Amino acid sequence: MRILLIEDDVELCRSLSLLLEQQHFSVTSCHDGEEGLFYILENGHDLVLLDRMLPGLDGLEVLRQARAAHCTTPILFLTALGSLEDRVTGLDLGADDYLVKPFAFEELMARIRCICRRPQRLTDQHMTWHDLSFDPEQSMLSCGDRRCSLSRREGALLSLFLTHPEQTLPRETILLRIWGEESDVESGNLDNYIHFLRRRLKTVGSQAQLVTARGVGYRLTDI
Repeated sequence: MRILLIEDDVELCRSLSLLLEQQHFSVTSCHDGEEGLFYILENGHDLVLLDRMLPGLDGLEVLRQARAAHCTTPILFLTALGSLEDRVTGLDLGADDYLVKPFAFEELMARIRCICRRPQRLTDQHMTWHDLSFDPEQSMLSCGDRRCSLSRREGALLSLFLTHPEQTLPRETILLRIWGEESDVESGNLDNYIHFLRRRLKTVGSQAQLVTARGVGYRLTDI
């Protein structure tokens, strides 16, 4: 699981990164809001840990711009601003959770596990990429004047790839985001749904392809 840590306290950032890596997470860290927003929008992490008081753009503005750009990556605020108004503001802007400093690392891990147990959410925003257009509300995929409907699971899977185009998503990440941590789904089910989505892409005549990264996962690309 890839975590983006945006924290301007360099020592705290370093110690948190080390602890998270010891838990087998892959951690990218940065120390200001503008760089953090760039990483959120470009690098396809599975979870963002976001400080509120940042140089450049503050955490609220980073969150606001990320959600305005239809980024659905879970975002957990880590902040010393712990009043009721602060927490409500952050959650209302689209944060998935809110943890007040100082906190125990064990509680942070519990909140990360809680977020990981949530299946991938279908966005209600119309999504477009190259020749593809996907309407999550209607679960309708289209390319030009050709259309086909998707099942809910197919729609969630396609939304994940459309959120992270041209990025290889590991199988473990896809299973976690679509089926949730506590699901007993077999890995072969993912291959079945990839097969279904490839057929849907052919049905609408799209140039987009789901490419297998052998031994890693899958990538949505445009030929």
